[in-house]
Amino acid sequence: MERALDEGFVMARVCRPNAVPEVADRLAAFIAQGRHGQMGWMADRMQWRSDPSALWPEARSILMLAESYAPEHDPLAVLEHPARGAVSVYAQGRDYHDIVKKRLKRLARWMIEEAGGKVKVFVDTAPVPEKALGQAAGLGWQGKHTNLVSRDWGNWAFLGSVFTTLDLDVDPPEVDHCGSCRACLDVCPTDAFPAPYQLDARRCISYLTIEHKGPVDVALRSLLGNRIYGCDDCLAVCPWNKFAVAASDMRYHGAVGAPPLAELAALDDAAFRARFSGSPIKRIGRNRFVRNVLYAIGNSNDMKLAAVAQGLCEDPDEAVADAARWAVTQLSATGRK
Repeated sequence: MERALDEGFVMARVCRPNAVPEVADRLAAFIAQGRHGQMGWMADRMQWRSDPSALWPEARSILMLAESYAPEHDPLAVLEHPARGAVSVYAQGRDYHDIVKKRLKRLARWMIEEAGGKVKVFVDTAPVPEKALGQAAGLGWQGKHTNLVSRDWGNWAFLGSVFTTLDLDVDPPEVDHCGSCRACLDVCPTDAFPAPYQLDARRCISYLTIEHKGPVDVALRSLLGNRIYGCDDCLAVCPWNKFAVAASDMRYHGAVGAPPLAELAALDDAAFRARFSGSPIKRIGRNRFVRNVLYAIGNSNDMKLAAVAQGLCEDPDEAVADAARWAVTQLSATGRK
């Protein structure tokens, strides 16, 4: 759709709300195996997440859209600098929810003006199986890392949807083009993929650093490296990124960068909120964020950071204090080598 491209989306395709009947069984198995971890909201909204037609029964068509946030740099390069924090590409700039939703609303208003009907827009926060719908609409296919991949724009894209009562012409679904490639599976530091096309969120670094509350399993902490918010490893190595389309909105490439861990560990609640105002990072709060920073400090092998960790061993938040004590122990062991 030309209007969608004008709004900054890289692709727009249409499917029916009932186009993903396989989602119900897949989601039920995922929940039954406990792979959702602490994300209880996934189990609470299983009916809607399993069946998009239940979310809004009046809808007759779903317009699925992809917006690129492809990085301008190698997102894995920061892993070679253990005294700095690695932040997922999607969180480097402004919160994508706000940017994408505004684009969706403008597009939806245009659809109403042109063809009438009713619309509802969704981006990530609603119980919509966006990746499955994206494949059903032909945007791309769910790769072995479970994220959507396209031969036209790689896998660096935010997904949004416009549900409408209009009876739009549908597009053919995309087929799998992963072939024998295992790059995304083999690069995962925590072996979070029990099998191709399956994810155990409890071992995923993105889950552990963003969704998981309280202390992270000791056995996984050393595998986090310096990743303090999210993880891009499986996305970054996908060979289809050779077709990645440049992000149309430079607000996705903000000033978060790869800040020094010592600087981040010093943040109190007010300083954290001020620093990450307008950023997706803000939603996890200071305590969870500093907990992550302390795990990274413990993995840094940098004895200069030992004093930083020591200073947080009595932090009022127990998860932060526990992470600080762990970091001190790790660095002490490094110093004895």
